[in-house]
Amino acid sequence: MIIAVSGKGGTGKTLVSSILVKLLSKTGKDLLVIDADPDSNIPESLGIDVDKSVGDVREDLKKDINKGKIPSGMNKWDILDYKIMESIVETPDFDLLMMGRPEGSGCYCAVNNMLRKIIENISSNYDFIVIDTEAGLEHLSRRTTQSVDTMLVVSDSSKRGLHTASRVGNLSKELEISFDQIYLILNRVKPSNEKEICEKSKETGLDTIGLIHDDDIVSKFDIEGKPLIDLPDDCEPVEIIKEVIDKII
Repeated sequence: MIIAVSGKGGTGKTLVSSILVKLLSKTGKDLLVIDADPDSNIPESLGIDVDKSVGDVREDLKKDINKGKIPSGMNKWDILDYKIMESIVETPDFDLLMMGRPEGSGCYCAVNNMLRKIIENISSNYDFIVIDTEAGLEHLSRRTTQSVDTMLVVSDSSKRGLHTASRVGNLSKELEISFDQIYLILNRVKPSNEKEICEKSKETGLDTIGLIHDDDIVSKFDIEGKPLIDLPDDCEPVEIIKEVIDKII
Protein backbone atom coordinates (compact mmCIF):
# COMPACT_ATOMS: atom_id res chain seq x y z
CA MET A 1 0.00 0.00 0.00
CA ILE A 2 1.43 3.34 -1.09
CA ILE A 3 0.37 6.36 0.97
CA ALA A 4 1.31 9.87 -0.16
CA VAL A 5 1.02 13.01 1.92
CA SER A 6 0.56 16.28 0.06
CA GLY A 7 -0.56 19.85 0.57
CA LYS A 8 0.68 23.41 0.70
CA GLY A 9 4.11 23.93 2.28
CA GLY A 10 4.02 24.62 5.99
CA THR A 11 0.64 23.02 6.64
CA GLY A 12 1.99 19.94 8.43
CA LYS A 13 2.83 17.38 5.73
CA THR A 14 5.97 16.29 7.52
CA LEU A 15 4.13 16.00 10.85
CA VAL A 16 1.54 13.67 9.34
CA SER A 17 4.19 11.68 7.43
CA SER A 18 6.34 11.27 10.55
CA ILE A 19 3.45 10.01 12.65
CA LEU A 20 2.43 7.60 9.87
CA VAL A 21 5.96 6.20 9.97
CA LYS A 22 5.92 6.05 13.77
CA LEU A 23 2.73 3.98 13.80
CA LEU A 24 3.22 1.83 10.69
CA SER A 25 6.74 0.89 11.82
CA LYS A 26 5.16 -0.79 14.84
CA THR A 27 3.14 -3.20 12.70
CA GLY A 28 6.13 -5.39 11.94
CA LYS A 29 5.55 -4.91 8.21
CA ASP A 30 8.24 -3.85 5.75
CA LEU A 31 8.07 -0.07 5.45
CA LEU A 32 9.81 2.32 3.05
CA VAL A 33 9.75 6.08 3.61
CA ILE A 34 10.42 8.31 0.59
CA ASP A 35 11.23 11.95 1.17
CA ALA A 36 10.24 13.44 -2.20
CA ASP A 37 10.31 17.06 -1.04
CA PRO A 38 13.38 19.01 -2.27
CA ASP A 39 13.14 21.01 0.97
CA SER A 40 13.87 17.82 2.86
CA ASN A 41 12.62 17.58 6.45
CA ILE A 42 11.80 13.91 6.91
CA PRO A 43 15.27 12.65 7.96
CA GLU A 44 15.45 15.23 10.75
CA SER A 45 11.88 14.53 11.85
CA LEU A 46 12.72 10.82 12.04
CA GLY A 47 16.01 11.42 13.81
CA ILE A 48 18.12 10.01 10.97
CA ASP A 49 21.21 11.29 9.14
CA VAL A 50 21.26 10.74 5.37
CA ASP A 51 24.58 11.00 3.55
CA LYS A 52 23.40 10.79 -0.03
CA SER A 53 20.16 11.50 -1.90
CA VAL A 54 18.96 10.20 -5.26
CA GLY A 55 19.81 13.62 -6.70
CA ASP A 56 23.38 13.21 -5.45
CA VAL A 57 23.60 9.72 -6.96
CA ARG A 58 22.44 11.04 -10.32
CA GLU A 59 24.95 13.89 -10.28
CA ASP A 60 27.79 11.50 -9.34
CA LEU A 61 26.88 9.20 -12.22
CA LYS A 62 26.79 12.12 -14.68
CA LYS A 63 30.28 13.14 -13.57
CA ASP A 64 31.58 9.58 -13.94
CA ILE A 65 30.13 9.38 -17.46
CA ASN A 66 31.68 12.71 -18.44
CA LYS A 67 35.05 11.57 -17.11
CA GLY A 68 34.83 8.33 -19.10
CA LYS A 69 34.69 6.15 -16.00
CA ILE A 70 31.60 4.28 -17.23
CA PRO A 71 32.12 1.93 -20.20
CA SER A 72 29.95 2.95 -23.17
CA GLY A 73 28.33 -0.48 -23.41
CA MET A 74 27.03 -0.55 -19.86
CA ASN A 75 23.35 0.15 -19.17
CA LYS A 76 23.28 3.49 -17.35
CA TRP A 77 19.92 2.84 -15.69
CA ASP A 78 21.16 -0.47 -14.24
CA ILE A 79 24.12 1.36 -12.69
CA LEU A 80 21.89 4.15 -11.41
CA ASP A 81 19.38 1.66 -10.03
CA TYR A 82 22.12 -0.17 -8.14
CA LYS A 83 23.56 3.03 -6.69
CA ILE A 84 20.09 4.23 -5.65
CA MET A 85 19.52 0.98 -3.78
CA GLU A 86 22.84 1.58 -2.02
CA SER A 87 21.66 5.03 -0.90
CA ILE A 88 18.67 3.62 1.01
CA VAL A 89 19.16 4.07 4.75
CA GLU A 90 18.09 0.96 6.63
CA THR A 91 16.90 1.05 10.24
CA PRO A 92 15.43 -1.73 12.39
CA ASP A 93 11.93 -0.30 11.87
CA PHE A 94 11.89 1.15 8.34
CA ASP A 95 13.98 2.09 5.31
CA LEU A 96 14.42 5.67 4.11
CA LEU A 97 15.15 7.06 0.67
CA MET A 98 15.70 10.79 0.15
CA MET A 99 15.13 12.10 -3.36
CA GLY A 100 16.90 15.45 -2.97
CA ARG A 101 17.55 17.47 -6.11
CA PRO A 102 20.29 17.94 -8.72
CA GLU A 103 23.12 20.30 -7.83
CA GLY A 104 22.82 24.00 -8.53
CA SER A 105 19.93 25.07 -10.74
CA GLY A 106 19.42 21.65 -12.30
CA CYS A 107 15.87 20.73 -13.23
CA TYR A 108 14.06 18.61 -10.67
CA CYS A 109 12.18 16.77 -13.43
CA ALA A 110 14.91 14.12 -13.80
CA VAL A 111 14.66 13.22 -10.12
CA ASN A 112 10.88 13.00 -10.44
CA ASN A 113 11.26 10.65 -13.40
CA MET A 114 13.52 8.47 -11.25
CA LEU A 115 10.98 8.54 -8.43
CA ARG A 116 8.36 7.00 -10.71
CA LYS A 117 10.78 4.25 -11.76
CA ILE A 118 11.89 3.64 -8.18
CA ILE A 119 8.31 3.15 -7.02
CA GLU A 120 7.67 0.77 -9.91
CA ASN A 121 10.85 -1.23 -9.24
CA ILE A 122 10.80 -1.63 -5.46
CA SER A 123 7.19 -1.27 -4.37
CA SER A 124 6.79 -5.05 -4.35
CA ASN A 125 9.57 -5.31 -1.73
CA TYR A 126 7.56 -3.44 0.90
CA ASP A 127 4.17 -3.78 2.56
CA PHE A 128 3.87 -0.03 3.03
CA ILE A 129 5.43 2.97 1.32
CA VAL A 130 4.94 6.45 2.78
CA ILE A 131 5.81 9.37 0.49
CA ASP A 132 6.23 12.89 1.81
CA THR A 133 5.63 14.76 -1.45
CA GLU A 134 6.97 18.11 -2.54
CA ALA A 135 4.73 21.03 -1.54
CA GLY A 136 2.02 22.13 -3.93
CA LEU A 137 0.81 20.37 -7.06
CA GLU A 138 4.02 19.44 -8.90
CA HIS A 139 3.85 15.80 -7.88
CA LEU A 140 0.53 15.57 -9.74
CA SER A 141 1.49 17.51 -12.86
CA ARG A 142 4.68 15.43 -13.14
CA ARG A 143 2.70 12.26 -12.32
CA THR A 144 5.15 11.14 -9.66
CA THR A 145 2.25 10.01 -7.45
CA GLN A 146 0.15 8.32 -10.14
CA SER A 147 0.67 4.86 -8.61
CA VAL A 148 -0.36 5.97 -5.11
CA ASP A 149 -3.18 4.07 -3.42
CA THR A 150 -4.11 6.60 -0.73
CA MET A 151 -3.57 10.36 -0.96
CA LEU A 152 -3.76 12.30 2.31
CA VAL A 153 -4.00 16.04 1.67
CA VAL A 154 -2.99 18.19 4.64
CA SER A 155 -4.23 21.74 5.17
CA ASP A 156 -4.19 24.22 7.99
CA SER A 157 -6.97 26.76 8.54
CA SER A 158 -5.66 29.21 5.94
CA LYS A 159 -7.49 30.02 2.74
CA ARG A 160 -4.36 29.21 0.73
CA GLY A 161 -3.95 25.85 2.40
CA LEU A 162 -7.55 24.88 1.67
CA HIS A 163 -7.23 26.19 -1.89
CA THR A 164 -4.21 23.95 -2.52
CA ALA A 165 -6.11 21.01 -1.05
CA SER A 166 -8.97 21.71 -3.42
CA ARG A 167 -6.61 21.91 -6.39
CA VAL A 168 -5.05 18.55 -5.51
CA GLY A 169 -8.47 16.94 -5.81
CA ASN A 170 -9.43 18.82 -8.96
CA LEU A 171 -6.09 18.36 -10.74
CA SER A 172 -6.02 14.64 -10.05
CA LYS A 173 -9.38 14.40 -11.84
CA GLU A 174 -8.20 16.59 -14.72
CA LEU A 175 -5.13 14.41 -15.19
CA GLU A 176 -7.20 11.25 -14.71
CA ILE A 177 -5.06 10.10 -11.80
CA SER A 178 -7.24 7.72 -9.82
CA PHE A 179 -6.46 7.16 -6.16
CA ASP A 180 -8.23 4.35 -4.32
CA GLN A 181 -8.71 6.84 -1.50
CA ILE A 182 -8.16 10.60 -1.18
CA TYR A 183 -8.88 12.43 2.06
CA LEU A 184 -8.30 15.76 3.76
CA ILE A 185 -6.55 16.14 7.12
CA LEU A 186 -7.02 19.48 8.88
CA ASN A 187 -4.08 20.53 11.02
CA ARG A 188 -3.44 23.26 13.61
CA VAL A 189 -7.14 23.99 14.02
CA LYS A 190 -8.07 26.22 16.94
CA PRO A 191 -11.13 25.08 18.94
CA SER A 192 -12.55 28.60 18.72
CA ASN A 193 -13.00 28.41 14.92
CA GLU A 194 -13.27 24.64 14.44
CA LYS A 195 -16.87 24.75 13.25
CA GLU A 196 -16.10 27.49 10.71
CA ILE A 197 -13.06 25.66 9.33
CA CYS A 198 -14.97 22.40 9.02
CA GLU A 199 -17.61 24.20 6.97
CA LYS A 200 -15.00 25.85 4.73
CA SER A 201 -13.19 22.54 4.23
CA LYS A 202 -16.27 21.14 2.49
CA GLU A 203 -15.55 23.51 -0.39
CA THR A 204 -12.41 21.48 -1.20
CA GLY A 205 -14.60 18.59 -2.33
CA LEU A 206 -12.57 16.23 -0.13
CA ASP A 207 -13.88 14.25 2.81
CA THR A 208 -12.14 15.17 6.06
CA ILE A 209 -10.70 12.04 7.67
CA GLY A 210 -8.90 13.68 10.59
CA LEU A 211 -8.75 16.97 12.48
CA ILE A 212 -5.72 17.91 14.56
CA HIS A 213 -5.94 20.88 16.89
CA ASP A 214 -3.15 23.38 17.44
CA ASP A 215 -0.90 21.35 19.73
CA ASP A 216 1.57 22.67 22.33
CA ILE A 217 3.58 19.43 22.35
CA VAL A 218 4.22 19.63 18.60
CA SER A 219 5.21 23.28 18.95
CA LYS A 220 7.63 22.35 21.76
CA PHE A 221 9.20 19.62 19.62
CA ASP A 222 9.60 22.05 16.73
CA ILE A 223 11.21 24.73 18.90
CA GLU A 224 13.61 22.27 20.50
CA GLY A 225 14.34 20.42 17.24
CA LYS A 226 13.22 17.05 18.59
CA PRO A 227 12.36 14.31 16.07
CA LEU A 228 8.60 14.23 15.53
CA ILE A 229 8.66 10.45 15.48
CA ASP A 230 9.29 10.65 19.25
CA LEU A 231 5.98 12.39 19.96
CA PRO A 232 4.23 10.64 22.86
CA ASP A 233 1.67 8.01 21.91
CA ASP A 234 -1.05 9.72 23.93
CA CYS A 235 -0.77 13.18 22.34
CA GLU A 236 -3.66 14.21 20.10
CA PRO A 237 -1.84 14.24 16.72
CA VAL A 238 -0.66 10.64 17.20
CA GLU A 239 -4.09 9.48 18.34
CA ILE A 240 -5.76 11.17 15.35
CA ILE A 241 -3.36 9.65 12.79
CA LYS A 242 -3.87 6.24 14.42
CA GLU A 243 -7.58 6.64 13.71
CA VAL A 244 -6.76 7.66 10.13
CA ILE A 245 -4.68 4.52 9.64
CA ASP A 246 -7.47 2.36 11.03
CA LYS A 247 -9.84 3.92 8.46
CA ILE A 248 -7.65 3.65 5.36
CA ILE A 249 -6.20 0.19 5.94
